[in-house]
Amino acid sequence: MVDDNELDMLRNIPTPAPSADAKARALAAAMAAYDLEKNPASTQGTEKADRLTQRARKLWRDIMQKKLIAAPALAGLVALPIAGYATFYLMEGSPFNFGAEQEIAEAPSGRLKEAPVAELRKTDSGAAQTAPAKPLAAASQAAKAEAKAAADVEAKAAADVMNEAAPAMPAPEALTDAASEMSRMSAPTLTTQLQGVIAPSDMPMAPPENRDRVEDFKTNPVRSALEDPVSTFSIDVDTASYSFARRLLKEGVLPQADTVRVEEMINYFPYDWKGPEAITTPFNTTVSVMPTPWNEHTKLMHVAIKGYDVKPIEQPKANLVFLIDVSGSMDEPDKLPLLRSAFRLLVNKLNADDTVSIVAYAGNAGTVLEPTKASDREKILSAIDTLAPGGSTAGEAGIREAYRLAQKSFVKDGINRVMLATDGDFNVGQTDDDELKRLIEDKRKSGVFLSVFGFGRGNLNDQMMQTIAQNGNGTAAYIDTLAEAEKVLVQDASSTLFPIAKDVKIQVEFNPAAVAEYRLIGYETRALNREDFNNDRVDAGEIGSGHSVTAIYEITPKDSPSLAMDPLRYGQASTGNGGVANADEYAFVKIRYKAPDGDVSKLITTPVTKTNEVASFDGAGTDQRFSVAVAAFGQKLRDEDATAKFGFDRIAEIASAARGADPYGYRAEFLSLVRLASSLQGNKQ
Repeated sequence: MVDDNELDMLRNIPTPAPSADAKARALAAAMAAYDLEKNPASTQGTEKADRLTQRARKLWRDIMQKKLIAAPALAGLVALPIAGYATFYLMEGSPFNFGAEQEIAEAPSGRLKEAPVAELRKTDSGAAQTAPAKPLAAASQAAKAEAKAAADVEAKAAADVMNEAAPAMPAPEALTDAASEMSRMSAPTLTTQLQGVIAPSDMPMAPPENRDRVEDFKTNPVRSALEDPVSTFSIDVDTASYSFARRLLKEGVLPQADTVRVEEMINYFPYDWKGPEAITTPFNTTVSVMPTPWNEHTKLMHVAIKGYDVKPIEQPKANLVFLIDVSGSMDEPDKLPLLRSAFRLLVNKLNADDTVSIVAYAGNAGTVLEPTKASDREKILSAIDTLAPGGSTAGEAGIREAYRLAQKSFVKDGINRVMLATDGDFNVGQTDDDELKRLIEDKRKSGVFLSVFGFGRGNLNDQMMQTIAQNGNGTAAYIDTLAEAEKVLVQDASSTLFPIAKDVKIQVEFNPAAVAEYRLIGYETRALNREDFNNDRVDAGEIGSGHSVTAIYEITPKDSPSLAMDPLRYGQASTGNGGVANADEYAFVKIRYKAPDGDVSKLITTPVTKTNEVASFDGAGTDQRFSVAVAAFGQKLRDEDATAKFGFDRIAEIASAARGADPYGYRAEFLSLVRLASSLQGNKQ
């Protein structure tokens, strides 16, 4: 047992002063601890680093954020310096990248420079000794070879990423031109030009460019019956706008206003209007006046036209030329494959004596099938099945060849028609819409009509389709499904293929004593000048066998409190200045038309009086009410002022009550579209 006195003696012994060696060890330990805290080292093995592909993609993200991506014309020029930077960057994160403690470099003498590595070792006596540096020649050579191999791997990976993201290296002269161009550019301009190269797959990609072309137009304005009492327009039986809007709504997208042509939506549906008794009068006109469901202070003047329905036994022979776009852009499921199926349906509908020819066009045009009787269906169907996509779009050459074949097998007193099926622009030959219009107008004189069928999205040239269909005495339809192809080419085949009247124009004169203002709903792209009505040289639309056409005016009665314009102070009709003739009429409807093979127009007139009026909207016919619901829907999609406070729920209510007979489900589908539009627009009023 230790004596307490001994413990007291030990406590009282003075603490010896630290030696120089002890101070040095303490300072070294403190510095080591500081270095460890600021620069912690891996405890064991190699510290985890990003994989090579991760580092490559991170590099591309950094480059993209700094807008250092080369445009296609400059990609080759920029690729080399970027590749060098990529190699350095990737090596920096590589496990083979040695730190300062293990620096391996080439000395000026050609020998490897020895690393000044000092190891502190603690001896038994506690003294610190400096271990001599070991010769590193052999080890360094091996390490350098290993590092070089790793660098090669990293550089190759970086180059692979670069090759995926950038186009091939241009020729030397292209590099020279690009360098010259870069030298002339200011920094902001160069930055703008260096964008657009496809980045690695983990980077956000821009959506595909939408190259659909649609004609811009403004909604028909309200007009004064006193100042501008006459409204003139061309008949329209196209349906493309409805099926295109339907596709967009089913894809969860509200259609843009200019893609919605209200008259095409109204005329998409079959209506049971009263038709003429004989072909001598090609169509009958029914006019109704009813209250407006979206404005209690106005009325609707509903003009319904029904064409004579040519009976199957009376149908003339058909000479059809299928003009089919097989350019590279048609290589999509809803384009050429759907087109082939659609035309197979039509072939099976034709009579044995009808004739079919096929012209295909891409970079150039060629005849796929010479005029062939429809009785040889297998030959025709086989030719359709051989169509394959590829190349550009030489539409003009295709049109010329198609008309040549139509003339070759022309049927006197029969149906001679080119049926153009395409997804978009003509980019070879004549590509301007006006020039194509003149070409079609010239070919129309031969007695061959032209119809256009659009397919697909993203490259659809609706504007061109409308132009050449209107000037080719034909129709324009959009086919997005096989069901729509069946409707257009089978169910509506008679009205699509067999015209009973051409150059059909409508002119309505309003009586300012009864009507203060009026507005034509739709037909903006079909407007004609007043003097065009009596000019037989002015082209207009056609009506096919059994086709129905509807036009709706919103009119404001003379005594209505809902006038859009102030009345004029002067020029009012009175007894003193002779008054107004036929003061009991709302309006006077005139229709001009030509026979399909005629050059002189004929006139049909219909006065609109109180006898045409129904007291309530619900008292109007089922088809009248349903067509008004469709008109309201089209205006709602265009966000027009007239229906701004008229909800989708009210449109659905009217359409549901007027659904009537719906053997093909078109009206049921319309109701579903109203619900979709309501959801997409948040049911805004």
